[in-house]
Amino acid sequence: MNASVSPRTAPQPAPPPGESWQEPVESFLRHLAYERRVSAHTCKAYGRDLAAAAGHFAAAGKSGWPALTAVEIQGFAAWCHRNGLSGRSIQRRLSALRSLLDFLVREGRAEGNPARSVRAPKVARRLPRALDPDEVASLLDGPAPEGYEAVRDLAMLELLYSSGLRLAEVQGLSLGDLDLGSGLVSVLGKGSKRRIVPVGGKAREALRRWLALRFGGGEPAVFVTRSGRRLGARAIQARVRLFARRHGIELHPHMLRHSFASHLLESSGDLRAVQELLGHADIGTTQIYTHLDFQHLADVYDTAHPRARRVAGRGGGPRS
Repeated sequence: MNASVSPRTAPQPAPPPGESWQEPVESFLRHLAYERRVSAHTCKAYGRDLAAAAGHFAAAGKSGWPALTAVEIQGFAAWCHRNGLSGRSIQRRLSALRSLLDFLVREGRAEGNPARSVRAPKVARRLPRALDPDEVASLLDGPAPEGYEAVRDLAMLELLYSSGLRLAEVQGLSLGDLDLGSGLVSVLGKGSKRRIVPVGGKAREALRRWLALRFGGGEPAVFVTRSGRRLGARAIQARVRLFARRHGIELHPHMLRHSFASHLLESSGDLRAVQELLGHADIGTTQIYTHLDFQHLADVYDTAHPRARRVAGRGGGPRS
């Protein structure tokens, strides 16, 4: 096999059938799906990563998950790197291994987790792209759209930005989740956790216009096609992209969530509140937004802090 072929496309050795490789993974995936309520998409990703690991270790003559050592797991990570897998993908595969072995330890089927001592390669942290407020205004504050799709699409964009929703959360919304009178929406987020999020005035206005046109028959979804079927995630992505391109902006739905978070944090400085609104389990995930507009924060400091102001006639930089 050509060593330059990526493991994502290269044929993997099939793990042998039986208890040693397949059954522990199947038990782990059932645990994720039915006990931890992890999404089907995430379960499939874990399954793919663990199948690749099982194929590698089985081809090397290993006997099963509990018999692996830290050196062998480190060798698997190095093999992935040599075959062109990105640092982020290697991190994901090692995370899947750690989670599986943790599960086997809890179940009494392994004595320890050697993957815990294997360090994943460092990956440069990519800051999410956010629109600035002027871009948001140019996108959403134009003349009121006409027509079924245009009115619906504006309502989707307004809701994405107003409430910081994920694509899957918008796609999964049903009519009973909206309370426009109170300005609230009930959202089913990651891990099947439900949260209540405010809906701003502009978004409520856009949603009322859409609901007056909406034809759904017996379909409970908020956003539906002309034939009354729930819009799929890919269709929402395509409609958001098309709407934005008409305004000269390249956009995907998650950029509106990033923009919501960065604008709200910039104005309020309340990291905990933004964490709750976004539905982040870990505040560390929310903290990425503190880096989005550091120059703006520095300018605010220079303007507002009494010890940061330069005194006329005095030279020199800040004292150490």
